[in-house]
Amino acid sequence: MAGQIDSQNIELFLEMMAAERGAAANTIAAYRRDLNDASGLLKGNLTNADKPALEKLSGHWTELASSSVARKSSALRRFFGFLEEEGLRADNPAQALPKPAQSRLLPKILDKAEVEALFAVISARCDHANAKPADFRLLAMLELLYGSGLRASELVSLPRSAVLLDKPFIILKGKGGKERLVPISDRARSAVSAWQGHVPEKERFLFPSRKGHIGRVRLFQIIRALAAEAGIDPVKVSPHVLRHAFATHLLGGGANLRALQAMLGHSDIATTQIYTHVDRSQLVELVNQRHPLAKRNLAR
Repeated sequence: MAGQIDSQNIELFLEMMAAERGAAANTIAAYRRDLNDASGLLKGNLTNADKPALEKLSGHWTELASSSVARKSSALRRFFGFLEEEGLRADNPAQALPKPAQSRLLPKILDKAEVEALFAVISARCDHANAKPADFRLLAMLELLYGSGLRASELVSLPRSAVLLDKPFIILKGKGGKERLVPISDRARSAVSAWQGHVPEKERFLFPSRKGHIGRVRLFQIIRALAAEAGIDPVKVSPHVLRHAFATHLLGGGANLRALQAMLGHSDIATTQIYTHVDRSQLVELVNQRHPLAKRNLAR
C-alpha cells in the first residue's frame, strides 16, 4: 500500500512539473528515476519519510559524484515541497537532505501590469455580446487563483456551492481534515455567480467535466492560452505562478505575514517567507512606514 501511495504521488508531481513548470522530457525522466530509486531504498515509504529516514537515504549516496548528489537532493526537495504545497503532508523533512551545490532560484513571478493584461483579455470576452460559457468559467478561475491564492488542485475540485454571494469566504479542507478560511473578494464572487448560471444544479463540482471535474493539466492549458492571447510569454504563466503572484503582491502591499500564511495554508511560516519573496527595498519601506517608532524623532 505504501509503495502504491509513493507511485501515485510521484506521478502527480511529475505531471505538475511537465504541465505547470514546463520541465523537459529528460528532466522528467531523471526525476522519475531518482524518486523511484529513493522510494525503493525506503521500501515504498518515501511520501511519509521523516528526517532520520532521509539521513539514512543520504548515506547511500556517499560514493556518488557531488553533481549526482545535488541532482537527487534537488529532486527530493521539489517533491517534498510539492507534497506540502498540495496538502499531501503537513511538514517538509527536506532539511535533512544534503544541500545542493546550486543556489536556489526564485519562483517565477508576474508583475501587476501582466496580471491586469490577463484580466483585460478575459473581461473583454465576457462583456462581448457573443460571450461563451467558457469565457465566464475562465474569468471565475482567474479571480480565484489570483484573487484568493487557491492551489490548482483546490480550485478544480471546488464543489458547485462552495462560493456563495452572501459569504465573503470559503472553507477549504486539507490533509487530516484541517480547515482554513480563504477570503473571496466581491469581484470573485460576482464572477463565480455568473459562471454558476451555466453549471447545472445536479453537477457536484463548480468546474465539471465528463469525468468529474476539470483536470490540473487542462487548467494549465487554459491559463497558458490566455497568457498568449494577452501577449505574455506562456512559459511565464501557470496556476502556481498566479498563486505566487497573489502572495507576493499582497505581501508587497503590506499584508501581515501570519495572515498570509493562514490564507495560503502553510504549516510553517518559513515556507511563506520563501514563497512570497519581495524586493528588499519593499521590506525596508514597510518597516519605515508601519513600525511604531517610524515617525518618532530619535534626536528628541
